[in-house]
Amino acid sequence: MENEKKIPYKIYLEESEMPTTWYNLRADMVNKPAPLLNPGTGQPMTAEELGGVFCEELVKQELDNDTKFYPIPQEIRDFYKMYRPSPLVRAYCLEEKLQTPAKIYYKFEGNNTSGSHKLNSAIAQAYYAKKQGLKGVTTETGAGQWGTALSMACAYLGLDCKVFMVKVSYEQKPFRREVMRTYGADVTPSPSDKTQVGRKILAEFPGTTGSLGCAISEAVEVAVTNPGYRYVLGSVLNQVLLHQSVIGLETKAALDKYGIKPDMIIGCAGGGSNLGGLIAPFMGEKLRGEADYEVIAVEPASCPSLTRGKYAYDFCDTGRICPLAKMYTLGCGFIPSANHAGGLRYHGMSSILSQLYDDGFMEAVSVEQTSVFAAARLFARTEGILPAPESSHAIRVAIDEAERCRESGKEETIVFGLTGTGYFDMVAYQKFNDGEMSDYIPTDEELAKSFATLPEMN
Repeated sequence: MENEKKIPYKIYLEESEMPTTWYNLRADMVNKPAPLLNPGTGQPMTAEELGGVFCEELVKQELDNDTKFYPIPQEIRDFYKMYRPSPLVRAYCLEEKLQTPAKIYYKFEGNNTSGSHKLNSAIAQAYYAKKQGLKGVTTETGAGQWGTALSMACAYLGLDCKVFMVKVSYEQKPFRREVMRTYGADVTPSPSDKTQVGRKILAEFPGTTGSLGCAISEAVEVAVTNPGYRYVLGSVLNQVLLHQSVIGLETKAALDKYGIKPDMIIGCAGGGSNLGGLIAPFMGEKLRGEADYEVIAVEPASCPSLTRGKYAYDFCDTGRICPLAKMYTLGCGFIPSANHAGGLRYHGMSSILSQLYDDGFMEAVSVEQTSVFAAARLFARTEGILPAPESSHAIRVAIDEAERCRESGKEETIVFGLTGTGYFDMVAYQKFNDGEMSDYIPTDEELAKSFATLPEMN
């Protein structure tokens, strides 16, 4: 107990202790993630082919399965210093409320204007676009965290930023949209009539509320048809998980500072950027046989790619103009229910995380959104932070695990990722507080219809 008292509520690293490199988890994977395929030829995408869509340096990072560490450019490290290192917090008040012997820690990534971890990769991708001499970038955003982060990064570096925002979020989250516009981004609800693929989707699905797959198609089309632009993505891709490894590297350094070894690491999972970044150094130890951790991916029951999806090659977008990725997927035509709050609405999962899950190195659970918001409310009332709906999926399972510890008497150490704040998600909180929020779980028949859109190559 005496040693316990020495552990502060918030563990901060010194500026000098910040990571100077990103960690490429693929370098320690025996089974590497499957390559992206050209949808026309069925062959692995080459750097030249990807270079027409992505920035040159990002293509290099995307395809590199062997380089273990990438130096973080000084300009990016200087930007990081505005909000990093982020705190690792001991959830003493939540532990007390739950009356659990478990020790709960969370890595808080919401202490920047974008309100989430997305800024870690946004500034990196914008930096490489600027370095390449591009005019601007295009992207999609679901709940708006990625679009907000990218608009901030582009404003900082003087780049144009075009964002296609999933229509239901565009309508439900006007303040998130306005933050993007304040930072200079052009924000369009997707699907739209601005692109050929958007018009096609609208014709096929009149009145659709949109999906990330739709928005990706539109953003890619604009990027490849406008000279001086490239497309950037906030999750799923290998390069994004590389940049987000800064989360896990800081988390591990903070834990090591006090000799703390977690038993369990929990993260929400939509496309995989937060979870992949949080677990990276711990999973590396696990892959190398140096340590063992229980790793849990938490996804929404309304968009359950890991727990109910198929491990197969699928298009990364609804318009079928992007490369094929082998991942746990619900089918590129899957559109989440309009009552789905927050992000975590992508139809597939990161190829890295999909491979690790398929190989048995991590677990996955899905949770319903009313229970997620109940966990968010409890967390807000005890820890004083209003969490993002996405983060609250991890909170839900962390609470569940802590309660199991109370029942069993086990003193386990739980670490979870608090990806950001929920202050732009008040419509969802209002629906929960008013008792108007409902749970939606896709039926087997609905998923079967979506799986039928998988490429024939499977």
